[in-house]
Amino acid sequence: MKKRQFLNATALAVLTLTAVSAFAQDSAFKIGLVLPMTGQQASTGRQIEAAARLYMAQNGDTVAGRKIELIVKDDTTIPDVTKRLSQELIVNDKVNVLAGFGITPSAFATAPLATQSKTPMVVMAAATSSITQASPYIVRTSFTLAQAAVAMGDWAPKNGIKKVVTLVSDYGPGIDAEKYFKERLVFNGGQVIDSLRVPLRGPDFAPFLQKVRDLKPDALFVFVPSGAGAAVMKQFLERGMDKAGIKLIGTGDITDDDQINDMGDGALGVVTSHHYSAAHPSAVNKKFVQAFEKANPGMRPNFMAVGGYDGMRVIYEALKATKGKGDGPALLAAMKGQIFESPRGPMFIDAQTRDVVQNIYLRKVEKVNGQLFNVEFDVIKDVKDPGKTK
Repeated sequence: MKKRQFLNATALAVLTLTAVSAFAQDSAFKIGLVLPMTGQQASTGRQIEAAARLYMAQNGDTVAGRKIELIVKDDTTIPDVTKRLSQELIVNDKVNVLAGFGITPSAFATAPLATQSKTPMVVMAAATSSITQASPYIVRTSFTLAQAAVAMGDWAPKNGIKKVVTLVSDYGPGIDAEKYFKERLVFNGGQVIDSLRVPLRGPDFAPFLQKVRDLKPDALFVFVPSGAGAAVMKQFLERGMDKAGIKLIGTGDITDDDQINDMGDGALGVVTSHHYSAAHPSAVNKKFVQAFEKANPGMRPNFMAVGGYDGMRVIYEALKATKGKGDGPALLAAMKGQIFESPRGPMFIDAQTRDVVQNIYLRKVEKVNGQLFNVEFDVIKDVKDPGKTK
């Protein structure tokens, strides 16, 4: 009798465990996408969400037996809101992955929550070097400003640009862009004659640009977050700085694919360094751009879109590799070291730093079939983040 009871109890335990396991496999796999959908960086949120939904449309909404559920939250670019929403997603919605993060302060605000809850956090936008060091659970699919700025610091002095003024938004990525551009420019024999920092919120570029005009450098190097490039370009041209012989150079944010056609012919000839252009001439990118524009009429994918698209790929492939297992440590391990062909070109997630390694391109604004594009003319391959190679 006791033996039968034992066997029955064992069978019941096995059935219970099997049922729990089956439930875990069949239950939704939730991705909490925290983005600025309104406010100054709304274009970032719009681009990333559109790209994430495109990836799902192309690759299905079921992976390894798990139904993918995308939960989008608008953090209005306020870090305290990002943190609160991320906490709600972890505690109430029980998300398996956090993703998005439009600006650096938002990523930093959320990092401790990712660590405490062991939730992988895929940074699709924010670009300060030190972000991945804020939590062992952060993986980045965007870029770092240091990657882009160093390339421009190499190119400028070899092309007649010796005296430069830097103008950056006054927060993490801007400070990185200023630092790494200046270091490389000076190393190559150039000179930064002034470094200007503009407030991130409610920026007025006019007084800064007037100062630049008075200084008469060979070029103005600019970093502003996605969405602010058009305002800089407009005021640069209004002040006749191009006619005064001052070149505009910078990271690709200033000639954002999402806005470049609205900038007009004054943008022609502007040289930038970046990891993605909608004009990147690969078959993978042509297919991506065509599908994105078909799904989102009137929009052209920019570097934020490709960060979101590739971020979804990293999540999907990790879920496949873990055979539908949704726990944080297993997913994180499967995200590290992924190598693939992105619309931006070849890239991989460095297993040690959890940061993106990718090509950086030098591009010039040109007219192609009546539209403005960032046309690539040179490439630096497999660029690691300089902020982590010292």
